[in-house]
Amino acid sequence: MAYKIIGSTCSGCSACDPECPNDAIREKSGVFIIDPAKCTECEGHFDTPQCVAVCPVDGCIVKA
Repeated sequence: MAYKIIGSTCSGCSACDPECPNDAIREKSGVFIIDPAKCTECEGHFDTPQCVAVCPVDGCIVKA
C-alpha cells in the first residue's frame, strides 16, 4: 500500500516533504503528491508514516 495526499486539502506547507525517507513526496502545481511506487509507509524506517505525523491538515494524507 501507499499513502496519497488529497490535493484539494493540501495547504502546500511542505512539512511532509523532508520527512519522507524514500523521497516519495514532491511538489506539483503548489501542492504535494506522493509517488506510490516509492512510498513504503515508512516501513523499515519508522513505526508510523512520517508524512501523516507532521501534516497540519487532518485527513489530508490517507491510505491509497
